[in-house]
Amino acid sequence: MKRTIKFLSMTLLIPAMTACGDGPKGDAPWIVDRFDDIKVIRYEVPGFEALPVEQKELIYYLSEAAKCGRDILYDQNCAVNLPVRRTLEVIYENYAGDRTTAEWKALEKYLKKVWFANGIHHHYSNDKFTPEFSQGYLLDVIETIPLEKFGSLNDLREEVFVAIFDPAKYPTKLNQTAGDDLLLTSSSNYYRGVTQAEAEGFYAAMAAADAGNPEPVSYGLNSQLTKDDAGRLVERTWRLGGMYSAAIERIVYWLEKAEAVAVGPQKENIAALISYYRSGDLKEFDRYNIGWVRDTVSNVDFVNGFIEDYGDPLGRKASWEAIVDFVDSAACHRTEVISENAQWFEDHSPVDPRYRKEEVKGVSAKVITVAMLGGDCYPATPIGINLPNADWIRKEYGSKSVTIDNITYAYDQAAHGNGFDEEFVLRADDRERMSRYGKLADDLHTDLHECLGHGSGQLAPGVKGGELRSYGSTLEEARADLFGLYYLGDEKLVELGLVPSFDVAKAGYAKYILNGLMTQLARIEPGKNVEESHMRNRKLIAEWCYERGRADNVIEWVKEDGKTYVVVNDFEKLRGLFGELLREVQRIKSEGDYETGRELVERYAVKVDPTLHEEVLTRYAALGIEPYGGFVNPEYELVERDGKVVDVKISYPANYVEQMLDYSKNYSYLPNVN
Repeated sequence: MKRTIKFLSMTLLIPAMTACGDGPKGDAPWIVDRFDDIKVIRYEVPGFEALPVEQKELIYYLSEAAKCGRDILYDQNCAVNLPVRRTLEVIYENYAGDRTTAEWKALEKYLKKVWFANGIHHHYSNDKFTPEFSQGYLLDVIETIPLEKFGSLNDLREEVFVAIFDPAKYPTKLNQTAGDDLLLTSSSNYYRGVTQAEAEGFYAAMAAADAGNPEPVSYGLNSQLTKDDAGRLVERTWRLGGMYSAAIERIVYWLEKAEAVAVGPQKENIAALISYYRSGDLKEFDRYNIGWVRDTVSNVDFVNGFIEDYGDPLGRKASWEAIVDFVDSAACHRTEVISENAQWFEDHSPVDPRYRKEEVKGVSAKVITVAMLGGDCYPATPIGINLPNADWIRKEYGSKSVTIDNITYAYDQAAHGNGFDEEFVLRADDRERMSRYGKLADDLHTDLHECLGHGSGQLAPGVKGGELRSYGSTLEEARADLFGLYYLGDEKLVELGLVPSFDVAKAGYAKYILNGLMTQLARIEPGKNVEESHMRNRKLIAEWCYERGRADNVIEWVKEDGKTYVVVNDFEKLRGLFGELLREVQRIKSEGDYETGRELVERYAVKVDPTLHEEVLTRYAALGIEPYGGFVNPEYELVERDGKVVDVKISYPANYVEQMLDYSKNYSYLPNVN
């Protein structure tokens, strides 16, 4: 659970940003599509043309591998996602009727949403999409298209219709409601016919058998848990020859191409990843992660595999994702300074000394330029990543963090002049600080969150790291956010030359509290609670600090001209509250204190005030701002001469629909039912 996610205007602290790397950016047509609550944005890859041809070729092969696992994520998100997507794509490409009607436009929007979310559930709220076209209309459209166009999808038509139109079927991808059976009430495809108690017992037995192992594998990370014909629990491992084999075969094909041109430690790391994909052996995955985190010299880097467990209600199984990137050397000074001082930050953390690391190992952080997004990082993507996730690897070998500069730049360009600050930030001095220092505060908080926050602290003896279960993701993100917030206001940053004054922290604190208490509610449907881990994390921090600081009026709700505002009155005391909460959240993680963690999340992070929610939605709608953003990828083309690659050309498509249809045509390898 090591990623920072950012969406337009909600956590955006800045109206503009200086260009990173080389290449003109100011006149680029950033927004390529708009629908529902989403903007689709084009990002550029500055500096790619100047790379050596060998690195360009490596990026090409890794990018192809990044596109080949797309179907895996669809199936992981819900077992009916592939039939639904493919049925709608056949319709979109073959319907010859009137495409100007309201129902056709609604069907088109639904398909665009399915593409964006990699399935029939919203990528952030996890709720199933409600179609704005009728079942009768869809049937009428289908009947105008020859049956042979649908092929084997004809046998799944009933399941497709149920998935789209029956509100009782697959209602939410990820249910985290306390007291529910989280597996039977979630629609994700990580477990099939298995109750929560059965799954927890299955993996508890594995952990017990491995008790005392200082290098425990991440049991269940790369498998579906189901039952055989005799009713026994069994795992279907995601590997060559196992579940998802057809897609993994293509991933491995391109990784082997990449291995052939890679040099140094990266060549060995790619070989280790291929070995893991072939065997499904999680010890091989650990071997790959150790090599990956120790490689701090390769200019081109990548993530590819079953990585993050946000989509599993038990926080155990990982979605497939991929990113390809290279170092933005000109922008790395900030992260290098932070990395070099990692031990100082750990030693001065406000957490219990028992839960600090005596020796911080292998912390590295870089600013990168992303070259390709795939799987659970596409179209919506994090802006920062810290890996690996295994606590024992982080303790013994360290972690590697990246901040994705060209993605944040694209977000910023798309958000110019949207009126958000004028509508929601009451005080002129707050707006002025956000305008002046917001970019710096945003970048530094991401750096501290990823580079140091996730890598900080240690577990108590005997604690494995999975004890917090369904609350683990929220609490881990809160821990990293609090670490970043606390140190954003530390004099050490001034001493290191990273900030000019405490005003940078004031800009970051004001926007964070506003977002956590108020403006992120624009992403939630009326009547719903907060479900997504990052949103819960921000709400938890803001609500806890408001409550604990009430006696001193640290944070205040203000009514002016019929509108509600949130203001911070005492930034120094707020920083102290961040430190207090960080101490407690670290203790909860270090001790595996499930009950206290559950109470903290349920009390502060879940419930929504319906009156405030309605006001935020109304004010936000008046601005015409989509609360979510995602991206279309660039395209790469090999240039060969006499059988040898002599260059790789890059281009920037500006058509979301065409890219999605192209990926479905050329990078779709799994059967309809897996």
